[in-house]
Amino acid sequence: MPRFLTLADVADVLNVSAAQAYALVRGGDIRAIKVGGRGQWRIEETELEDYIRRMYAETAAFVADPGCASDVPEIVPDVSPEVSPEVSPEFSPEASSGFSPEFSPEFSVGSFR
Repeated sequence: MPRFLTLADVADVLNVSAAQAYALVRGGDIRAIKVGGRGQWRIEETELEDYIRRMYAETAAFVADPGCASDVPEIVPDVSPEVSPEVSPEFSPEASSGFSPEFSPEFSVGSFR
């Protein structure tokens, strides 16, 4: 690997988009320099490796924290105690009046005046 990497190289190594690699550099997560008249970003290989090591350490600390499970939202059904989960009989198919809003002989296309 060359000493300096482009943003595209960093994106490939981290398997992220070029925009995410740029955001990591602009946000200061990965140290980089701007070179040339056009100010192209270059990341030293050792800086990328340091970032990867820091992320492994942060992830290990996160996983080891017993409170990290509280970061995952619990999925709870939104049913209040006074609402019955049963379907009301007045809306059951058996109690249907037979009226179909899709077709009614009294109301056909063009019958409105």
